[in-house]
Amino acid sequence: MKIHLLSLVFLFFSLAQGLNSNPKCNTQDQGSTLQVFHIYSPCSPFRPSMPLSWEESVLQMQAKDQARLQYLSSLVARKSVVPVASGRQITQSPTYIVRAKIGTPAQTMLLAMDTSNDVAWLLCSGCVGCSSAVFNSAKSTTFKTLGCQAAQCKQVPNAICGGKACTFNMTYGSSSIAANLSQDNITLATDSVPGYTFGCITKATGRSVPPQGLLGLGRGPLSLLSQSQKLYKSTFSYCLPSFRSLSFSGSLRLGPIGQPKRIKTTPLLKNPRRSSLYYVNLVAIRVGRRVVDIPPSALAFNPTTGAGTIFDSGTVFTRLVTPAYTAVRDAFRKRVGNATVTSLGGFDTCYSVPIVAPNIKFMFSGMNVTLTPENLLIHSTAGSITCLAMAAAPDNVNSVLNVIANMQQQNHRILYDVPNSRIGVARERCT
Repeated sequence: MKIHLLSLVFLFFSLAQGLNSNPKCNTQDQGSTLQVFHIYSPCSPFRPSMPLSWEESVLQMQAKDQARLQYLSSLVARKSVVPVASGRQITQSPTYIVRAKIGTPAQTMLLAMDTSNDVAWLLCSGCVGCSSAVFNSAKSTTFKTLGCQAAQCKQVPNAICGGKACTFNMTYGSSSIAANLSQDNITLATDSVPGYTFGCITKATGRSVPPQGLLGLGRGPLSLLSQSQKLYKSTFSYCLPSFRSLSFSGSLRLGPIGQPKRIKTTPLLKNPRRSSLYYVNLVAIRVGRRVVDIPPSALAFNPTTGAGTIFDSGTVFTRLVTPAYTAVRDAFRKRVGNATVTSLGGFDTCYSVPIVAPNIKFMFSGMNVTLTPENLLIHSTAGSITCLAMAAAPDNVNSVLNVIANMQQQNHRILYDVPNSRIGVARERCT
């Protein structure tokens, strides 16, 4: 899911209007704040050369989100904590990317921002079967490959120690990768993190080779939070720009300095089986003025089964377990009125006439988040079709996980405060 075209509706809406606004792509990141770009912004080399039709883009988004839900569901069912996510994770759609400088002298790389992954990944020079955008490890004087005796080698799954290097193989879909556990200096904005441990991909087969790196913002021992604990105190926030933004630039703010002081928060919940995921307690959902009747079991947190609700930066559209989604969808349709409902791909609540949509409010322990139509609706290029941008969890996965996705997070400041075990959300115009 992280490789092929993720054709975002509002991006193509902008392209269709002939908007050629080009942001200052070379603007330097400042302090501990990094610019966040959409994967197909004018500043990204991963944008498609030819836009797809709106219908094609929606169907692709749905398919890729479904694959990500499969990945997330596989995580929650594990019986032990695996700090490095499976290789399949790299192929999930990297909707938002940041710039990082790696090595000495520094090489600028684009890394996908992923809150449900722990470790950083790079395609390295000499990689067999890799695409472009590789890190030339041979040109860095501070690069080194970690041996099997390194403590970090015990933190990767299926480590292989046939030679001097700590290596590991992974499969995902029709593809597989081989990687070395490596270290080098990484600079984020103007902050330097020496000796950063990451996976250096040396071989890839199949059709799903990642064209960019990955920055893991989970809570595992090899994540950015753990490796930069002294610098950033396991605290960060981001603001994701709307797909409709012409410049597609938000921000990733690392560390406790400069974080919003007045922000409503909800406690983080701990799942020892998958400690990296950011679980929260979703207690109710309101459509318009009325709280929807949802079975308590559909929202309840259960660390044994992995059930509950997470915030995730890599899923595009919010997914709710079927009983919760059905209740929300039916209430939404009722508030919209008698307009004829159609479907498109995995979206089952679409309209071919203009509608007035109600707000939807997610009610967490200690915090409510109100979603306005800009966070709830996607529109076709010509404006003739409007869909509710949520769906039920796929039937073919362990459908116990509610995922608050990035479209619903857009134009909010999302604060991850691990030391105080909380997530905060505040409305903010990100661009």
